[in-house]
Amino acid sequence: MLKRKCSQLVEEYLNYFPCVALIGPRQCGKTTLLHSISGDWTHYDLEKGGDYNLISADPDLFLRLNPEKITIDEAQLLPEFFSALRVSIDADRNNSGRFVITGSSSPDLLKSISESLAGRIGIIEMSPLTLEELAKDSSPFFSLFQSPEDYKEIINGLSERATLKELHDYWFKGGYPEPWLKNQKRFTEIWMDQYIQSYVHRDIARLFPSLNGPRFRQFTEMLAGLSGHVINYSEVARTLGVSQPTIRDYFSIVHGTFFWRQLNPYEKNVKKRIVKHPRGYLRDSGILHHLLRINDLRQLQSHPSMGHSWESMVSEEILRGLQNHGITHDCYFYRTASGAEVDLIIEGRFGTIPIEIKYNQNVSPGKIRGLQEFVQEHKLPFGIVIYNGESVRWIKENIVAIPFSFCV
Repeated sequence: MLKRKCSQLVEEYLNYFPCVALIGPRQCGKTTLLHSISGDWTHYDLEKGGDYNLISADPDLFLRLNPEKITIDEAQLLPEFFSALRVSIDADRNNSGRFVITGSSSPDLLKSISESLAGRIGIIEMSPLTLEELAKDSSPFFSLFQSPEDYKEIINGLSERATLKELHDYWFKGGYPEPWLKNQKRFTEIWMDQYIQSYVHRDIARLFPSLNGPRFRQFTEMLAGLSGHVINYSEVARTLGVSQPTIRDYFSIVHGTFFWRQLNPYEKNVKKRIVKHPRGYLRDSGILHHLLRINDLRQLQSHPSMGHSWESMVSEEILRGLQNHGITHDCYFYRTASGAEVDLIIEGRFGTIPIEIKYNQNVSPGKIRGLQEFVQEHKLPFGIVIYNGESVRWIKENIVAIPFSFCV
């Protein structure tokens, strides 16, 4: 069993809210985490016919008979359950830690939550495994987002937490728990095939029954080639032979179901002409490499998509870590019409932290011009370059290079 970082967040939220919602992609470990929650909980799964029939027959009566300490897996499958849940919560509003619900589909689940449970529920997004979880202890790197005023002390105190081999193994394999637990190449290949088939043919077909299934499958196959790039909707629509609104809907679906992450452009600089197209990537590097038919690490390191894959994996690792630590944030990317860019910009109560990501172990000042300009123009205390060097290096007074192996 792997201890999941967000389990601490679930326990914390149960002290604050009557209900906690755990959302995330299929097979990321939500059900396993449910069974690890401390206390005497009764578990129901709406994908099981018996549980579904029991609850759907009369949700109000079910909750009167089961007023607390119950978990409902895949709750989005029964939308009428949410109004009954609101009534049950309001009948004993001051009693926290009564219900935990999960869902693999954020579009339906978040819509139901916003309409019925606003103010009554704490929402936690769960991801596949992170390197931090595989290391089995907390990374000091995320203290930057909790105590930004101490950034120099925190940065200079970072040290290596994983070897280059461990980083590369994770990068190639991705973060889904099953391949890590089985640790067999053949199993991983079969599992990836089955996961993608299930996502396209079962989950999406059930959530969006009017969707053109064959065309959407073509779209998902295109995503591997688009991963890490700025997205021009009209070009993608023309390639696929559909309308631009349809492509926007497709991207909204894959983002909302945790298959793809869309980073919107950072547009808070009125002095620059900003590229206003979004940038996106497949959230799991293992899924990406499987779709690209990359069979091993050696092939990955010589593949044309190698750089984009590495940048996306590092970005996702940071964003997953922020979620696991309960650090509220917004994320963007930045590119000007003249070509200056920053791979990841994170904003929150901690301020704004721009991050440039490089695969190499050497960083030349000419390669981080966009980061330097961004820090200077926005009067930020520091910017970060994440690279594969062996030590923390202050390239400029306000630009620091941190090895990725120090961050996880």
